[in-house]
Amino acid sequence: MTTAVLSPAGNAELLALLGRTPLARITADLPCPQPGFWGKLEGLGVGGMKARAAVSMLLGAKERGELRPGAPVVESTSGTLGIGLAFAGQALGHPVVLVGDAELEPSMRRLLRAHGARLELVDRPAAEGGWQAARLARLREVLARLPGAYWPDQYNNPDNVAGYASLAAELAAALDHLDVLVCSVGTGGHSAGIVGPLRRHWPRLRLIGVDATGSTIFGQPARPWLMRGLGSSIHPRNVAYEAFDEVHWVGPAEAADACRRLARGNFVSGGWSTGAVALVAAWAARVHPGAVVAGVFPDGPHRYLGSVYDDDFLAAHGLDPATAATRPVEIPHPGAVEATGWARCRAVADPLARRTPHSQENP
Repeated sequence: MTTAVLSPAGNAELLALLGRTPLARITADLPCPQPGFWGKLEGLGVGGMKARAAVSMLLGAKERGELRPGAPVVESTSGTLGIGLAFAGQALGHPVVLVGDAELEPSMRRLLRAHGARLELVDRPAAEGGWQAARLARLREVLARLPGAYWPDQYNNPDNVAGYASLAAELAAALDHLDVLVCSVGTGGHSAGIVGPLRRHWPRLRLIGVDATGSTIFGQPARPWLMRGLGSSIHPRNVAYEAFDEVHWVGPAEAADACRRLARGNFVSGGWSTGAVALVAAWAARVHPGAVVAGVFPDGPHRYLGSVYDDDFLAAHGLDPATAATRPVEIPHPGAVEATGWARCRAVADPLARRTPHSQENP
C-alpha cells in the first residue's frame, strides 16, 4: 500500500440524510407468540446505524484539531462501522482506510470499495484476541505508514456514544412511553448513547443488553464466535455496565431463526445482531405483560444472504434453526456458567472493575 491517499471533495449536504429511520411494530412469533414490540429499523438509514457514530467521531476530532482537513481516517471494522465511515468520509472530505479480516464477506468488500473506502485485510486471527486483535495490530502498521492519519478508536471514543443522541431523540418523539429497551452490544456506543437521554424521559426504563456467545464483554470466557455485528474479544470502555438491568447471550442458531421469522412474519429483518435483539425483545414483551418494549435493529438483511439466509451455510456450521432455544437459561452471574446458547443474567458488572454487580430482582 502506498502512502498517497486521495481526499474526496466533501459533500456536507449528505449529512441531511442521516438518521430518521422507521419504527415498526413487530408481531411475528419469535419463536413463540408475543404481544408485539417496536423495532427501530436502523438498517434503513443512509450509511447504516453506525453512520451516526462515524459522523460524530469525525466532527469531534475536527473540532479538537485531531483530524486535519483532508487527512485520512483509519479504523478497524467487521463491516458495519466501515459503511458509516465511508459515508462520513464522503460528507466531510476525508479518505477512509478500513482494516478488515478474511471473514469480511465479499459483498461487503465490494460495497465498501464502491463507496470509496480502501481495504487492508488480515488473513489470520491473533493467538490471543482473535480477529479483533489481528485487525488492531495491522491498524497500527497502517497508521505508521500514513503520517497525519486519524484513528477514531470506536471502542473507546466517547464521541461514538454522543453520536446516538439523535437516535434517542427519535425514539422519545415517536413513543408516548417506554418500559424496556433492548440493545445489542459490540462497541457499547449505541446502548450508552440512548439510555441516558431516554431515562430522563422515563426514569424507570429497563435496559437489556444482548451479547454473542463467546464474547468477553460481560465477563464470559473468550471463544471464537460466528456472528458479526455484536460481541467483542476486548473490553470496550464505551460499555455503560452500570446502565444495564440484565444481559442475554444469544447463539447463532437462535439469532438466525429469529431473522428468518422476522422476514416471514413482518417483512423486516437483518443480520445476527438484529435477530438476537428481536428474540430478546419478543421475550421481554412476553414476560412483562402490558410493557412497552423497543429494540434497536442495527442492520438489514442484504449483507447476510450468504450466511443467515443460506441453508447450506447454516448446515455447514452445524446450525439448525428448528432446534433453537425458545427461552433463556438463567445463570446467577457471568462467571458461573459458560453460555453456549441463549442465556440470561441479572447480575451485570464491568469484568475489569472490582465492584458489586448491578443486580435486579424483577423478572
